[in-house]
Amino acid sequence: MEGRYERDEELSVPPNTHAPARRPKRLPEPAGLPEPLPEPAVDELRLETVLAALSDPLRLGIVRKLLLESEEFDHSCGWFGLDRPKSSLTHHFRALRLAGVTRQRQYGLERRSHVRVDDLHARFPGLLDLVAAWEPAPGAEPGTA
Repeated sequence: MEGRYERDEELSVPPNTHAPARRPKRLPEPAGLPEPLPEPAVDELRLETVLAALSDPLRLGIVRKLLLESEEFDHSCGWFGLDRPKSSLTHHFRALRLAGVTRQRQYGLERRSHVRVDDLHARFPGLLDLVAAWEPAPGAEPGTA
């Protein structure tokens, strides 16, 4: 199906870009997962809220990394290797969850995140293609504008 993230699909690159196509990873949901933390329902997702969450380069990088480099179904904030205070990372991951971009689950003391690919594709087709195709500015550190 076009626009869905499957392992064997090529990512469409927006016109006027020179970035090579990347293949987002989409791993199957394992059985026995904890319930997700509170998040908006699919029909409550708002484009302006999603775009506001993605307007921060650090959060955009988090989502892009989840789309392109996931090694497991979901990941803890430590997997990203971000040199930020824990309170700052908590804020960014919470902003992504409350905007409906990511889903978080609590595993004991650890929260793990993954992108709500199906939900975002249903509401905003093509948005995640743009996120996956985004490249940080040359020499820029994640989280800096």
